[in-house]
Amino acid sequence: MEGHINIHPYFPKDLYLPDFTPNFLSPLTILTYFAAASILVFTLTWILSGLYSKASKVEKLVIGWLTFNGLMHLTLELYLVFRPYFYKDKTGNIFAEIWKEYSKSDSRYLSYDSTTIALEGLSIFILGPANLLAAYAVATDKCYKNVLQLVTSLGELYGVVIFLTIPFIEGKQYSASPLYFYAYFVGANFPWALIPLIIITRSWKKICEAEGTIKRKVQ
Repeated sequence: MEGHINIHPYFPKDLYLPDFTPNFLSPLTILTYFAAASILVFTLTWILSGLYSKASKVEKLVIGWLTFNGLMHLTLELYLVFRPYFYKDKTGNIFAEIWKEYSKSDSRYLSYDSTTIALEGLSIFILGPANLLAAYAVATDKCYKNVLQLVTSLGELYGVVIFLTIPFIEGKQYSASPLYFYAYFVGANFPWALIPLIIITRSWKKICEAEGTIKRKVQ
């Protein structure tokens, strides 16, 4: 085990990672791939929702977010479940490359932390399909679209709050440096706190408006 200490870029340095293989791609290249895939998803959903639905501009953005979120849960995060030892990958698989890079901000993925994996399981098997169903509901103007957006976004917000607060509660450090902590751990996860909160607020207002309309009609 001693021969493997301090040969990886993660924290803590004594984390045992046998057969660790460094990234084949640079951080900039990895981030470029991720950004390009994200832009592609948002662009396609914007175009398709404009062609096949009467969604407003705000709804198109919501559809894009829900679709992107659902696909990420069902691809990138699903990969983690089936490849827990991604740090050994020697093929240059882009998913492994992303996880190797992101783990510099959170080594819990490398140690297969039980809480982290449980939250990932929730995201993959419940929130992933729910996000895609919510995107479909918004695009097709289903009666349950606001309720589903509200419930799904509450799940996302709950997960990210638990995920981000546990290190502080435990008083432990999992980031290799302040740069990775603020850029990846805080910055990359911030949208999963902000955007669900916006959708929750918007959906709540829509549900209340619909309830008020029904009451006025009844009276």
